[in-house]
Amino acid sequence: MDGDQPSLEPAAAGPSIPGPSVIAPLRAVVRLRRRVCLLRKRRLLPPGTGPASGAGAPRPGCSSGAPHADLDQPQFFTFDGPAELQSRTPRKRRRRSRVVLYPETSRKCRPHAERRSRAQRCLLLLVAIVGFQVLNAIENLDDNAQRYDLDGLEKALQRAVFGQPGAVGRIVALLRDYLATHVHSRPLLLALHGPSGVGKSHVGRLLARHFRAVLEDGALVLQYHARHHCPEPRAAQDCREELAGLVNDVVARAEVEEKTPLVVLDEAELLPLALLDELHSFLQPQRAHHFRNAIYVLLSSAGGSEITRFVLQNASRVLPQRSNGAHGAHGDRDGAAAVQAEEELRAGLRALLVREHPLWQAAAIVPFLLLDKRDVVNCFRDEMAGEGFFPEPARAELLAAQLSYYRVAGREFAVTGCKQVVARVNLL
Repeated sequence: MDGDQPSLEPAAAGPSIPGPSVIAPLRAVVRLRRRVCLLRKRRLLPPGTGPASGAGAPRPGCSSGAPHADLDQPQFFTFDGPAELQSRTPRKRRRRSRVVLYPETSRKCRPHAERRSRAQRCLLLLVAIVGFQVLNAIENLDDNAQRYDLDGLEKALQRAVFGQPGAVGRIVALLRDYLATHVHSRPLLLALHGPSGVGKSHVGRLLARHFRAVLEDGALVLQYHARHHCPEPRAAQDCREELAGLVNDVVARAEVEEKTPLVVLDEAELLPLALLDELHSFLQPQRAHHFRNAIYVLLSSAGGSEITRFVLQNASRVLPQRSNGAHGAHGDRDGAAAVQAEEELRAGLRALLVREHPLWQAAAIVPFLLLDKRDVVNCFRDEMAGEGFFPEPARAELLAAQLSYYRVAGREFAVTGCKQVVARVNLL
């Protein structure tokens, strides 16, 4: 039966031909591939060459036998090698746009800001630091001067001291300059000179009272009277050692508290030469640092005759008539003449006092002038009010008329100033 019956198994199939649904896409892909290869070939060939000249063999994967090529390999999109990149013709660079031109009258703005150098920044920082230090120093100066209340001192002196506006102004100005800072290269020496009764001792007492109040420590103010602390029978060397010890204690205590002490020496014309030498040694720069920060006030009648003679010879320009109420150009001329006269007087006094001792060479000399009758009347009224009497102007003028006066150029200057005012008021 095996030979009689036909076999039911199908015959071996030959190579199958793809259907029309598969051939059409393949043909499209082949055409696209050929076109891509042709475009690549035209791009890579140098100018003047082409397929006709035989240059430029087709790249791998771009042959005409594409239909039966291996479609599994990624040959459709490939990357160019280094050799191919070098053989390419360089691309033309884009032409840059023209530079924009600005009108000459307009302000040009640069596209990029210039970088500031570090030196310029350091300079600005240095200027800021210096400005801050200067401002801080000015504030410190103001604080140090305000501690001593010099405005209040000036008002107190102007109210209590009569007939000495120039002397009061000079004293306050010297104190302001010195007390503006706490660090000094040398102490301040004020020398108040004038005849008897013009207010030197009164100013010394007011200065001592004011400094005791502002310093809040009475030990920082030393008042030394020549007749009391160093009478004539006492040895000058003992007085010198005592004065040196007192001053040393005061300045050392003031240095600890960072304050400026005050030393007032009354009747300095009676001080022995040994004490003047000791005072002169306090002013030397080789002394300790705490000796440089101190104020010394010398009250002396030395040169009183010179001041009296100068005032009487220059009565019209030294003390202008206050009753005239001069204003304008006349007042300016009188004020300038008075300032010039006082400068001449200070120069003459310095030359006279330096002959006695070199101490006055380093002193700031403040002359106290003679008092006229109007100032003596004010002294009487102030003393009467202080003693509990009603300060009647007529009674004060009557008491003032009992004193002796120099009469020059229509002016009356008291011979003894206000020296006898206290004694006469006590007789009331």
